[in-house]
Amino acid sequence: MGLLGGCQTPPAPRSLPHRPAEAAYIPASATIALSDGRRAPVRLYPATAPQRGVILAFHGFGDSRDAWEVMAPALNRAGFLIVAPDVRGFGEFPAKGGWSTTDRMVADAVEEARWCQQHWPGQPLHLMGESMGGALALLTSTALTAPRPDGLILLAPAIMTIGEPWQTLLEGWNLITPQARLTGAHMPGHHVATANLRAIRRMFFDPLTRHGTNVHALRGLTHLMAHALEQAPSVQIPTLLVWGDRDQFVPASATRRLIRQAPPSLFRLDELPRGYHLITREPQDRPAKDIISWIERPDRFLPSGGDSAATMWLWLEQTR
Repeated sequence: MGLLGGCQTPPAPRSLPHRPAEAAYIPASATIALSDGRRAPVRLYPATAPQRGVILAFHGFGDSRDAWEVMAPALNRAGFLIVAPDVRGFGEFPAKGGWSTTDRMVADAVEEARWCQQHWPGQPLHLMGESMGGALALLTSTALTAPRPDGLILLAPAIMTIGEPWQTLLEGWNLITPQARLTGAHMPGHHVATANLRAIRRMFFDPLTRHGTNVHALRGLTHLMAHALEQAPSVQIPTLLVWGDRDQFVPASATRRLIRQAPPSLFRLDELPRGYHLITREPQDRPAKDIISWIERPDRFLPSGGDSAATMWLWLEQTR
């Protein structure tokens, strides 16, 4: 239920004072034809230096292809093109009942990865995902056969189980009232998704942002997250795992369990100091600098110091 914090509550965004840029609609740069006849809207963030790689980026729950507006410029300046599709059920890519299925979402992502490889042959391809998108990116990496992606970047990934009896209760709720509406108002307490007020206002007023969900979609999300955790040991490509030390939505216990499940020789850990859940909205290009450094020189320490922080965090967790 913590992930509902990303779903804003009434009043409607259009009824509140805002600048036109905050509510700007950015049309899709392209659409990708999928095997079931649907077309996935895609926003391209072009490289502003000589292009030397492609990053296929999957957004989080309730978000859209606009999720990368804060992070993209730094990656673009480093020569990386970002291909950001709307995940099925979000943005301009609706799904029946508000949620597709894990298999169909992974199939979409695999076809989008192949599309990238066909359009930019010979260029390195990295998969990147934030929160829900992290679970989708991990599953996509394990589903792709040769040629495999060159790397996997997980940003505050929602890769976990909600445990019992909560999963059973959610399954029963889904049988009774699958379309019951849920918003952040259903989540107790006060939670901060990011300290970047400008970015959170843009997300709130963005016409592509989903401001609520339903029981069926929440249940689908838990299945996606749990399946990603099951597949974590099957990852076969170098992976950068980034999370914020102030993340209030993905519990530290879930991150610890993911690390235990994952192949240690392939996972580089990066705990971003003073980082919140929405890693893509972090100011000062902190996550982007770490990503660029890891891709270019994976043997070097990360600019944020997050690898050292992650080592200390792991040691403290193991000694409790």
